[in-house]
Amino acid sequence: MTFTSRTPRVANARKLQRRRDRDQTGRFLAEGQQAVREALAAGVVVELFATGDAVERYADLVAHAEVVSLVSEDGLAALAETVQPQGIVAVCEQVDVPLKEALGKKPRLVAVVAEVRDPGNAGTILRTADAAGAGAVVFAGDAVDPYNGKCVRASAGSLFHVDVVRSPLDVVTPLREAGLQVLATSGYGADDLDTLADDGVLAAPTAWLFGSEAHGLPPALLDGADRQVRVPIYGGAESLNLAAAAAVCLYASARAQR
Repeated sequence: MTFTSRTPRVANARKLQRRRDRDQTGRFLAEGQQAVREALAAGVVVELFATGDAVERYADLVAHAEVVSLVSEDGLAALAETVQPQGIVAVCEQVDVPLKEALGKKPRLVAVVAEVRDPGNAGTILRTADAAGAGAVVFAGDAVDPYNGKCVRASAGSLFHVDVVRSPLDVVTPLREAGLQVLATSGYGADDLDTLADDGVLAAPTAWLFGSEAHGLPPALLDGADRQVRVPIYGGAESLNLAAAAAVCLYASARAQR
């Protein structure tokens, strides 16, 4: 049996494109080969939707899914959010954990995206944090939903590799109590990233705070951090893109810690 866009199972899954429905059900959509592969490895796939062509193309993935539903091209198009979908979408259980649980594992590197609302930036930071060896990524305050479709795709599967936390904005105290120095990024920070690296400061367990490109970090987080750090600009650019700045900071810590 092949499901179409009007089949109730497909229609119900499509609702997960809305945050309200994701929050109510505790589920989300993972689209594309890489995201589905990592979701299957994490054991969180509830149902896998795939076109006939995709069933053949991704036979290894289909073989590992407990529930596989064949969908028509229009059924897949209803579930996918990309212009050229890969023919495979999974309904997954959400994977976020409480802040206390994540910090209880004593991570040496943590990234905090505070009120960052751009899903592409947030997902890219999540992917970069994973690559840099971070143990957790905290979505603090009024940040984008980590299960937003664009954020999931931008994370390229890293959503399933690190502890993802959704937390109130007041995160500095628990981070510090977990033994992490708290470094806030700011274009006007008193401390220069290169200087901190040279002085050995970045070798300590660290939580990096990243704010939105438009507004930066909320004052409470800036004031509460141990240091306000700027990434040096050597050329004529006014600043770095948020995700690029996060990559520079996280990798500086990763190198220092190793």
